[in-house]
Amino acid sequence: MRWQGRSGSSNVQDRRGAGMGRGVAGGGIGMLAIGVVVMLLGGDPTAFFTEGVSRTIQSRISPESRFSEPEQQEMVNFVSVVLAETEDTWGRHFQAQGSTYPQPSMIIFSGGTDSGCGFAQSAVGPFYCPLDQNVYIDLDFFYDLKTKLDAPGDFAQAYVIAHEVGHHIQNVLGVLEQAEQQKQGRSQTEANSVSVRTELMADCLAGVWAADANSKGLLEEGDIDEALNAASQIGDDTLQREAQGRVVPDSFTHGSAAQRNEWFKRGYQGAQLEVCNTFEANSL
Repeated sequence: MRWQGRSGSSNVQDRRGAGMGRGVAGGGIGMLAIGVVVMLLGGDPTAFFTEGVSRTIQSRISPESRFSEPEQQEMVNFVSVVLAETEDTWGRHFQAQGSTYPQPSMIIFSGGTDSGCGFAQSAVGPFYCPLDQNVYIDLDFFYDLKTKLDAPGDFAQAYVIAHEVGHHIQNVLGVLEQAEQQKQGRSQTEANSVSVRTELMADCLAGVWAADANSKGLLEEGDIDEALNAASQIGDDTLQREAQGRVVPDSFTHGSAAQRNEWFKRGYQGAQLEVCNTFEANSL
């Protein structure tokens, strides 16, 4: 991605070193063979929050940063530029509809931090909190993305950020609230299906942003492949197969690798918010 030299966002808060520590949630995370914990084996993966959040994936973060200080600063600059580019994209989309885009903030933290949805530790992975309209990320997640999930490349990282911003778009449009209402009184399997549609819509919105970034000449050869590979590597079926050796489709909350690929591509090819309505799709 051609991001160097571009302006960053003013909506980035750097909380690294704020005294929260670099612990991981639940102690037993390090017992897994792979560097990713998938809470798809029953129960609510966000139960430790006072309110639900929208996550890309859960991750294990090591006690010490895997990146040098110069590398960390480069990543801070990178995520700031990506956030600024999403602001530009969605600002123009909202303006075309006669409204103003309420920009989210991005909170960069180490180990753990307070959020409007409760205290969050790095192990939850990147997430969006609808109560404070902030995106949260520990930059060491990108180490896991590359080494544990086999999803290298800066545009794989950009895809993760754009996905979380996609949840912000859903929040602004009332989709997250409607999705939560749809889950009420339903079985766990049915509620999981609603979650899948929510997450695939965020993937699609990430694709819409990628199309706009490409129109501005920001994408390099292979960038879309990096995003699609990342989407595949964090598909529920891929993660379940790695974690437990079997796939349980009824427990999917984010969608299969194929589904996440498909909806990112729909957004990228359609380049409009309207193509991302997963809730009206007959099939995913």
